[in-house]
Amino acid sequence: MQTNTPPRSAIRLTRRGRLVLIATGAAVAGTAVAVPLLTLGGEEKAEPTTLVIPEGWRAGQIYEAVDKALSLPPGTARKSLPKAGLKLPADAEGNPEGYLFPATYPLTDRSTPEQMLSYMVDTANKKFNGAPIAAGAQRNAMNVYQAVTIASLVQAEANTKADMGKVARVIFNRLERGMPLQMDSTINYALGRATLSTSLADTRLDSPYNSYQRMGLPPTPIDNPGEDAMRAAISPTPGDWLYFVTVKPGDTRFTADYAEHQRNVAEFNAQQKKGAQHKR
Repeated sequence: MQTNTPPRSAIRLTRRGRLVLIATGAAVAGTAVAVPLLTLGGEEKAEPTTLVIPEGWRAGQIYEAVDKALSLPPGTARKSLPKAGLKLPADAEGNPEGYLFPATYPLTDRSTPEQMLSYMVDTANKKFNGAPIAAGAQRNAMNVYQAVTIASLVQAEANTKADMGKVARVIFNRLERGMPLQMDSTINYALGRATLSTSLADTRLDSPYNSYQRMGLPPTPIDNPGEDAMRAAISPTPGDWLYFVTVKPGDTRFTADYAEHQRNVAEFNAQQKKGAQHKR
């Protein structure tokens, strides 16, 4: 088992990646907000009655969804934050990222952005501040906000629900060893994008969210995690893994050995090359 950190320029910790240019696992839903509509008279559609927030959406996406659901000008929900009176933990410093809980929320003709965002934060507090989340965070020597931050990384990086506990364990193992997390999803968050390529220049980005350059957790969550990711964050799967890569869908490989990780990455590259040739 290799416990030393290889040269920083060589490491790529990601669920999808190449040795030089790495695909990222940012969890950004590619579909529109699922807003059920009621049909009246077979032709006219009533106003939406619910707003569905998927797991892993970033705050920016949620603000846009609220504006659309309430037929408000773009930017309205974001501008409403100062007067929304959100009950956020002190560590959040007013930033609701991580606390806009993914769920289905009712809409009425009197719904406002402030009400919708407060509802999401209140739901998150109910989920996070009671047992088992708060107790699990304490058991792992962290506070709830740190647990939510880890869960947001898990949500972004895990390829499947089954992988979430292992991804969480990689995060804990790296933190305990004083290794940088080196996760591309944090860079994507800093750049406000969702891409499958992260360049060497990207890893040199001057940002507190650059987990290649900065030690420890990012300063805030990077998305809004669901319950599965939260459970993984407080109860990671036992293991000694330090690296992971998704060679192909459904085949994420975890290892503590850097040489083995390099072989897995090489296999991923071969799969990508094969796929590119088939598209020609």
